[in-house]
Amino acid sequence: MKPILLKKGHKQFIPFQIKNQLLYKFASSITPDKDIIKENVVVVLGTQWGDEGKGKLIDQISNQFDFVARVQGGSNAGHTIKSGNHKFAMHLVPSGILNPKSQCVVGNGVVVHLPTMFDEIKSLEAGGIHWAKKNLKVSDRAHILFDFHQQVDGMQEGQRAEKDQIGTTKKGIGPCYSSKMNRENLRFCDLVDIHKDPKKREDFFAKFKLIAGNHMTRFPLLKVNLQEELEKYMNFSRIMSENNMISNTVHLINEAIDTKQKVLIECANATMLSIDFGTYPFVTSSNCDIGGVCTGLGVSPKCFKDSFVIGVTKCYCTRVGSGPFPTELFDETGEQLRKAGHEFGTTTGRPRRCGWIDTVALNYAVMINRIDAFILTKLDVLTGMKEIKIGYKYIYPDGSESTVDFPADLRKLENVKVAYKTFKGWNQDISKCKTFDSLPKEAQDLVLEIEKLTRCFIKYIGVGPDRSEIIIREKN
Repeated sequence: MKPILLKKGHKQFIPFQIKNQLLYKFASSITPDKDIIKENVVVVLGTQWGDEGKGKLIDQISNQFDFVARVQGGSNAGHTIKSGNHKFAMHLVPSGILNPKSQCVVGNGVVVHLPTMFDEIKSLEAGGIHWAKKNLKVSDRAHILFDFHQQVDGMQEGQRAEKDQIGTTKKGIGPCYSSKMNRENLRFCDLVDIHKDPKKREDFFAKFKLIAGNHMTRFPLLKVNLQEELEKYMNFSRIMSENNMISNTVHLINEAIDTKQKVLIECANATMLSIDFGTYPFVTSSNCDIGGVCTGLGVSPKCFKDSFVIGVTKCYCTRVGSGPFPTELFDETGEQLRKAGHEFGTTTGRPRRCGWIDTVALNYAVMINRIDAFILTKLDVLTGMKEIKIGYKYIYPDGSESTVDFPADLRKLENVKVAYKTFKGWNQDISKCKTFDSLPKEAQDLVLEIEKLTRCFIKYIGVGPDRSEIIIREKN
C-alpha cells in the first residue's frame, strides 16, 4: 500500500496502525539547519559513556541525507526512537532507517549478529517500515558475530574477579573483535551465495567449524550445534541475496562523498568508552570516536574538510557497567535522575548509574573529536530539581587541578575530588518550548554555563522524549 500524503511536499512519515491498514502520518521534522545542509559529511557521536540520545537527533535530521552510516560496535549499542505511537529499539540498524529516502549502511567496522539484526528488521516492518531490507546495505568487509561469541563473552566475564568485571553486555562484541584481530573470523563476503554455491558453502562451513572448535577447546562448557548453525546462515544468505543487502560499502560511501551526496555518520557507544581513549579497561572493543569513522567506513581524514561534527551529551551523566565515574551520585538525587530520565539500558535493561554533567570529560571529548557543536539532551529531566550541579574541575590528592585534562591512570581518576558549580532549578514544563528564549531563565543559565566551560556551541537542546521536542539555536 502506498503512503498517504497528508500534505503536499512532506518528506517524512511516521507509521501507525488503524484497523490493520498501514497508513502514514506526517511528522513535523526540525527546521532544516543551514550548518547541516551545507556540509557534505556530518558525524554524530557520543561524548560521555553512551546513552546520550544520539538516535533521536539522527532520526530527526536523516531526511536531509542521502546516506546514514553506522561505523563500529555491534548490538551492545542501542537507540530507542519514539515515532508517533511506536517505539523502535535499534541496536544494529542505523537510526536513519525510519526515513524512506535514506540509504542506510552498516560499515566494515561493525560486528554484526544477524539474528539480532533480523529481529530489528522484523520489528520495523511490523511498525510499517516496509523498506527496511531494501534500504539497508551491510559491508562485505564487516565481520559476522556468532552466537558462540555471545556465550564466550559471558564466560569470560564470569572468570574475572568481581572487582575486575567490565560490566560487559554479553553481546559477544569483545570475542568477535578478538576473532577479527586473530585473523580467523568470517566476513559477509564469505556469506554471499552460500545458499546456492556448494563450494562457497563448504568453505564457509569448514572455517566456521574451525573457529567454533577453537572456542570450544578454550571453553569446555561451550556447545555449538554445527549443522543447525549452517542451516541458519544459509537462510540468512538467501534473504540477504534476495534483497541485495551485502555491498561494497567502502566504494559506495566514497563514491557518495566524491559526488557531493550527503552522508550522515552514526557512531555507536561514546568517546569515554573508546578502546583507546576511554576509561580502559572499562570500555568497549572499538574506537567510538572520530578515528573510528575513518577505519569503520574506509574513508580518508581528508573527507572531514567538508564535515560537521556534532557531539551528543546529556545535561547530566550516566554510565552502565563498571568503571570510574567521578560525578556519580549515590543519594536520592541520583535515583531521581534515574526515574525521571528512565535510565535503564536499551540493550540490557540494567539501571544506569547517574551523576552530574562532567565538563572535564566533555572538554577531553571535544579535543579528541574536534566537535563543532553539541546537542544537549534530556534537559526536561532536570525539571523539578531544586539544585542542579556542573562538575567543572578535578582536584587531585597532590593539590593539582585540571578543567581539561582527563587522566589515563584509573587510580588517579578514582581519587579525584570534583569541584561543582551550583544552579537553581525550575518547575515549568519545558517540553513545548520551541526557542531558547522561551526556556526558564534558570535553564538558560545552565545551558550557557556548560557552553562556556566547554567552549563549544550548544546548537540543539532536547526538551522532551518525542522526536519533535528539540530546540535549535543560532549563533549570535
